[in-house]
Amino acid sequence: MQFLYYPNISNNIEITGENHKYLFKVRRIKKNELINIRNLKDDYLYRYEIVDINKKDANLQLKEKIYFPNKPKTFLHLAWCIIDPKNIEKTLPSLNEIGVSKITFVYCDFSQKNFKLKIDRLNKILINSSQQCGRSNIIEIEILNSSKEFFEKYPNFTALDFDGEEIKCEKKYKNPILIGPEGGFSENEKKYFKEKIKLKGFILRSETAACAVSSKILL
Repeated sequence: MQFLYYPNISNNIEITGENHKYLFKVRRIKKNELINIRNLKDDYLYRYEIVDINKKDANLQLKEKIYFPNKPKTFLHLAWCIIDPKNIEKTLPSLNEIGVSKITFVYCDFSQKNFKLKIDRLNKILINSSQQCGRSNIIEIEILNSSKEFFEKYPNFTALDFDGEEIKCEKKYKNPILIGPEGGFSENEKKYFKEKIKLKGFILRSETAACAVSSKILL
């Protein structure tokens, strides 16, 4: 872990729960040692000294504040038609580590409407990912209730589709890249496609396509 996430930075903070267990039972941090903390809201790295360690809590004192941004240098916005939340949750850490800036989840025509995403759970997964990879922010998450709503909000999107042009690694895609669900896009949705791209190789699962597109552009 590159840093510990703590949302409310102040001169003195108290560590409890899972963070306490990780620091003092897993990492065996000792009194007077320094640890790095971020709030994932600004670009500062906060250095805290362990002042006091108790059985269920610990007191930390701020010693240093360093401006140290570590965010994606290229903006990439994915629009991902909703699939099984379990598969989304497994893939999110990879997309966060690759450097995706924003994901708009869309209930497309072939998305199963009974699939429900929990924003709090997704954010927790992203926070854990950033703690591991050192990223100083997390992916911005947005959820739209239909492809119609998406087309109205982002009319200049790029669609990942089989008959598109091969993706160009050097191109900067300023608008969202739309990735379909397991069943692909409906004929009605395809009527809104203006720019289309494709990947080489075999037919990919939706989550594999999301990682492949992101890697091609960002890495």
